[in-house]
Amino acid sequence: MTATATRLAPSAPSLEPMVQLVSADLDRVNQVILDRMTSDIPLIPQLAGHLIAGGGKRMRPMLTLASALLLDYQGTHHHVLAAAVEFIHTATLLHDDVVDGSDLRRGRRTANIIWGNPASVLVGDFLFSRSFQLMVEAGSLKVLDILSNASAVIAEGEVNQLTAARQVTLTEDRYLTIIDAKTAALFAAACRIAAVVADRSEAEEQALDAYGRNLGIAFQLVDDAIDYVSDAGTMGKDAGDDFREGKMTLPVILAYARGSDEDSRFWKDAVEGRRTSDEDFAHAIELVRRTKAVDDTLARARHYGSLAIEAIARFPASPAKAAMIEAVEFAVARAY
Repeated sequence: MTATATRLAPSAPSLEPMVQLVSADLDRVNQVILDRMTSDIPLIPQLAGHLIAGGGKRMRPMLTLASALLLDYQGTHHHVLAAAVEFIHTATLLHDDVVDGSDLRRGRRTANIIWGNPASVLVGDFLFSRSFQLMVEAGSLKVLDILSNASAVIAEGEVNQLTAARQVTLTEDRYLTIIDAKTAALFAAACRIAAVVADRSEAEEQALDAYGRNLGIAFQLVDDAIDYVSDAGTMGKDAGDDFREGKMTLPVILAYARGSDEDSRFWKDAVEGRRTSDEDFAHAIELVRRTKAVDDTLARARHYGSLAIEAIARFPASPAKAAMIEAVEFAVARAY
């Protein structure tokens, strides 16, 4: 592993270098998003706009734009493709909130709470359809193949997670398979499509795919950890949401495997929905800390973050590369 691959910023890493790097391109992407979520049916832009304007970092479309800059791409297809990536992500969030019965996202009421589950599902479907229209506009069958495959993999991940719901015996390997599909697949595709429209080599495509995939896994593992160590302001959701929904995230998987018989009974009751009070959540925090489940979840996140940085070591130094490295460091550092 190179020195670059293992570098960790001495000061608090930030997403700001990437935000500044892609600012002009992101303005164009946002315009595409606004144009393409219009409809003669007023509820569609109203509901979609509620989520899209809800304060998200636009991490996935920014990765498409930054990857294009890394490759010195001079065209404009990355703008519509970054918008397609954001529509896919937004559609999955709408569907996720319905499946999970979530009340808050990024500190705001979820669309399903305001407009109901049927409207959220149907507007999610609309956004998926819009994303495919944007993919076609890029004029690349390979891009269409990559993003449509990612959409299918995400759906498979959702179903896999659904069938694993409230199963206290969920293994770490299966959980990593789920988050690779649910989260990392779109990160990977968002980066890789930039190499396709830039007409770069298969090796460069795969390097960006690996960067995005490992970043996505690290990102999700940190999300797993901060449910037990952070607050709603940091997380963009209520602290303890995963716990109260009985989700077997990695800290729980590790704590369950390492705890006493009494601890195991607590986790079984919690995951099956019988221990959901504030006191129960406080006890869960104590267990994940005592068993070092959070520490080890974050250690795994750092490992995947290092793999992401190593994946782009082949590319020459540039502001884009530096911003992409710091984006990994930011993703991992969010829990601290």
